[in-house]
Amino acid sequence: MTTLALADVIKNIRDLPSLPVVVMELLNSFEQEDVSIGVLAAKVSRDQALAAKTLRLANSSFYGLQSKVTTINQAITILGFDSVRTLITAAAVTDNFSAGKHASFDFKAFWRHSIGTALCSKMLARALNVNQDYAFISGLLHDIGKLVLVTRFPQQYAAAIAHRDKHDCYMLEAESAVLGVDHTTVGRALAEYWKFPALMQKAIASHHAPDAPDFVDIPGIVHIADAIMHALDLTGQERDLVPVIMEGAWNSINLAPDVLRSVFRDTESEFEEACQILAAG
Repeated sequence: MTTLALADVIKNIRDLPSLPVVVMELLNSFEQEDVSIGVLAAKVSRDQALAAKTLRLANSSFYGLQSKVTTINQAITILGFDSVRTLITAAAVTDNFSAGKHASFDFKAFWRHSIGTALCSKMLARALNVNQDYAFISGLLHDIGKLVLVTRFPQQYAAAIAHRDKHDCYMLEAESAVLGVDHTTVGRALAEYWKFPALMQKAIASHHAPDAPDFVDIPGIVHIADAIMHALDLTGQERDLVPVIMEGAWNSINLAPDVLRSVFRDTESEFEEACQILAAG
């Protein structure tokens, strides 16, 4: 067994590239009331790759716009600042962890699951009248601790994957058994280092077991969306196990069967396009 000290993991997190300054500002703005939208839009517009990716998302079927959006300012005017902020953050974070090479880790499947969880979180949030943009970005980043482990400790993580395959257990259990830490703990450390909003940090840290007060908030929504995405099997991964949804969380959302069917249908209908735009894998 090759266990990792949390202090060593945090040291490696601090060696990771920082997110673009404008993205850090956007993340921090989730909890700010006095945001200079014009200034942030101008900064994003100067990053041509980020702006282009954001506009592709804005013009996708997510929003069903009748006319094409051609500038960040126009996107903000039509979609609202919250939605555009989420699109920019999603585009930047996926770029920051581009797919690498690892013999036993499937980066494409990882991003497909993350994007699907983001979409499903958004649909659940809409049904529950919770902030959809917050839900989307939290769902997208819920497993980000796995990327830290696989990119900074590839040999150790390969051993954890081998343990999972041998014992047919959840990846969370394999990580704890082999590494001594799991992706939720590492994800929380990264979210703290990158100064994610507090609720987003909580969703990343507790998406496998949210606290009761959070069952109908972002952490509980991501917890349920994560399990739904594993159940829908849109990534096509072999050995994929469906996490158990906490009974209290499921009972708390109390969605009618027709609403749940709509969540499943809308998630699946937007899934492939979202994966293509966000360059999953």
